[in-house]
Amino acid sequence: MRVPILKQGQYLIATIQSALTDEDLLQLRDELTDRVGKYRSRGVIVDVTALDIMDSFATQTLRALAHMIRLRGAETVIVGVQPEVAFTMVQLGLTLEGISTALDLEEGLAQLNLKTRGVEARERRG
Repeated sequence: MRVPILKQGQYLIATIQSALTDEDLLQLRDELTDRVGKYRSRGVIVDVTALDIMDSFATQTLRALAHMIRLRGAETVIVGVQPEVAFTMVQLGLTLEGISTALDLEEGLAQLNLKTRGVEARERRG
């Protein structure tokens, strides 16, 4: 199942609407990484609100995605991790260490705005 990816200004927003296969997750990773360069995006939001489970492969893939996007010059925020999912992830020792998370899309956009303002200010000075 393809994940819709919307371009909103300088950001990309991917909304996962249902459980994904491992292949779907890898396709999402590749598409987002490619589109960051294509659209010169400053940030990516991955909305996982609809997921009621996140296994080790999904967690690892999201972590890799965020690191790849950072290497491409953009920031990533994962939004919408449900309480039950967070509880299970902690119980299983699965983390999104080093990756920004937010409660919802609105908070995720606010985080990206703060992060990208700092980058833009440094670029103007540099």
